Amino acid sequence: MSASSSALRPLPRPGVLAIEAYVPGKSAAPGVARIHKLSSNETPLGPSPRAVEALRAETGTLALYPDGSAARLREAIGARYGLDPARIVCGAGSDELLTLLALAFVGPGDEGIFCQHGFLVYRIAILTAGGTPVVAPETDLTADVDAILAAVTPRTRIVYLANPNNPTGTYLPFDEVRRLHAGLPGNVLLVLDGAYAEYVRANDYSAGLEMALEAANVVMTRTFSKIHGLAAQRIGWMVGPEPVVDALNRIRGPFNLSAGAIAAGAAAIADEAHVSAAVAHNDEWLAWLAQEVEALGLTVTPSVGNFLLVHFPDTPGRTAEEADAHLTRAGVIVRRVAAYGLPDALRVTVGSAESNRAFVEALTGFLRGAGA
Repeated sequence: MSASSSALRPLPRPGVLAIEAYVPGKSAAPGVARIHKLSSNETPLGPSPRAVEALRAETGTLALYPDGSAARLREAIGARYGLDPARIVCGAGSDELLTLLALAFVGPGDEGIFCQHGFLVYRIAILTAGGTPVVAPETDLTADVDAILAAVTPRTRIVYLANPNNPTGTYLPFDEVRRLHAGLPGNVLLVLDGAYAEYVRANDYSAGLEMALEAANVVMTRTFSKIHGLAAQRIGWMVGPEPVVDALNRIRGPFNLSAGAIAAGAAAIADEAHVSAAVAHNDEWLAWLAQEVEALGLTVTPSVGNFLLVHFPDTPGRTAEEADAHLTRAGVIVRRVAAYGLPDALRVTVGSAESNRAFVEALTGFLRGAGA
């Protein structure tokens, strides 16, 4: 073997090393006995007992491959929302579906658009497909339809819109979503990411299910990781036009959901009482948290999700970074969002009554110590 050939090594294709890996929120505080994890927007109510029982029932089939079509889960979703199961694709979390959509419709030289403070996975998905990410500026931490449409070029192939958005908690009224869709060329795929849709109570909101059923270039994605309390099982689903569904089924893994995930998801989607309880809990405590934090003199972005974006000044001793460190020492884990372009803010999940009170108490202590 020559010296030159021995120096060769496999290299990722151009663009892969430009991807900044997604970094999840913290989940631990070393040396702290009692942890209140409010960093990942998980439901404090946990999963439906029906889902837990369904998952347990699958332990006898661990040596067998799951149903590659996830028919049981697609049928349960279809029954819940009145959908044809053939129009549904399930994935290992909605993250997988967001990436598969980019892989199917974006290539080198193509562009994908997402909003300024949009979910970090959008950028990763576009780069993974070899495309070019294009960021549309927001107005008041909210998606701006005119800015998105202004970013569209002949190279645009996909637009991702989280509605409501994470980490800001803001949303677009459905009239604005319709205006966005009307302004897009027919060859541009609009992806409506409804990960937090079940929490929204605003009368002018829609997750976009009807649009995904009627339009040839719209899909809607949803997740079981939030209100359904099945984040560990990694379950997402998508509904869209038959050609888009067909494309994703051609490239997704043949067994991308485990048998346990299929069973648990099917049971969870049918337990509407459990979802209603989670919505009621969130309604109560989201308002309480916002009121308590604002009473401490901090600004809170109005949220329709199950989390709040809390803003801090850049004054030494009162910054978001210092608040995060203080909260961690107190056993309250929240999410820094500097990677989203929000270095002066923290995202706080609506937790249990105990955790919510622990957060406010620890935050009060931090601000008092800083001379508030």
